[in-house]
Amino acid sequence: MTQGKTLIIVLVTLIIGFGAGFVLRPVISPVSQTAVGTVPTAPSAEARGTQYFAAHLDEARQVVAQCADDSARGEECANAQAAVTEAEGRARFKKFMGN
Repeated sequence: MTQGKTLIIVLVTLIIGFGAGFVLRPVISPVSQTAVGTVPTAPSAEARGTQYFAAHLDEARQVVAQCADDSARGEECANAQAAVTEAEGRARFKKFMGN
């Protein structure tokens, strides 16, 4: 008798949990609203990431110089500085190791 009640309680709990998960999923992590087959026409005004600056070190150094002159600000300065610092660290490590 108690095994039957336990089984029913477990099943009801699982059903309620899964139901709540499906209902709350759009609230917890919304689905992006990108249209399939569209091509962006212009880059957005978002800050370029550290990976971009790691691939374009000359541009990263220019941005760091602009940030030092206060002609550029924001997240891009931090990303460019991080990329330059990482590249310089890698270069120093290679020089130290003799590669």
